[in-house]
Amino acid sequence: MKSKKLVLTICFFVMFAAVNVYGAGVYKRGSRGETVTKIQSVLQSEGLYTGNIDGIYGERTEDAVLRYQAREGLREDGIAGRETLSHMGLISEAESVTENDLYLLSRIISAEARGEPYLGQVAVGAVIMNRVRHPSFPNTIAGVIYQNGAFSALSDGQFDEPISEESRRAARDVLAGVNPVSGAIYYYNPRTATNRWIRSRPVVREIGGHVFCT
Repeated sequence: MKSKKLVLTICFFVMFAAVNVYGAGVYKRGSRGETVTKIQSVLQSEGLYTGNIDGIYGERTEDAVLRYQAREGLREDGIAGRETLSHMGLISEAESVTENDLYLLSRIISAEARGEPYLGQVAVGAVIMNRVRHPSFPNTIAGVIYQNGAFSALSDGQFDEPISEESRRAARDVLAGVNPVSGAIYYYNPRTATNRWIRSRPVVREIGGHVFCT
């Protein structure tokens, strides 16, 4: 019995830690507190909220959040979750990602940049995050990675190979804000790429065996 209680305690601790490190709260009608006050302040500064800054997530706050989400191209549900909070600047990108995001980013880096120098692995992860922020791509890490035809590693089996520890470290650095290829949303191997269009893109930087471009 004591052993079972210990296991449950450890599981609870791990879940709690994961939420605090990788997750963010969800605020909706009925929520109260300091974060709701900050949400209202942001919405007021954007000209979308004219109610009281009282820390109470009521109908007027919900309506303002809906208008904000519509304007920013976010999912329109009136709920201030991690994506909406991140757009408002109320949580950092590192705080807004989940454990699954970290896992997927590590896996795609490992698959696409296996054998590349460490900076090249970070650069591949940075391209993923640049796409998340870019209006032409899905606005989630999973959406970018699983976009049809985006990465050959998903179709040639590389994505299912074991994740290297170096790739996990690279993913953490990327989520912490490291970006050696700012603005790059594509990359290719100049030795094997036959697509004329990708070769015509403006080059940001060459690292290892990859050319990074906009």
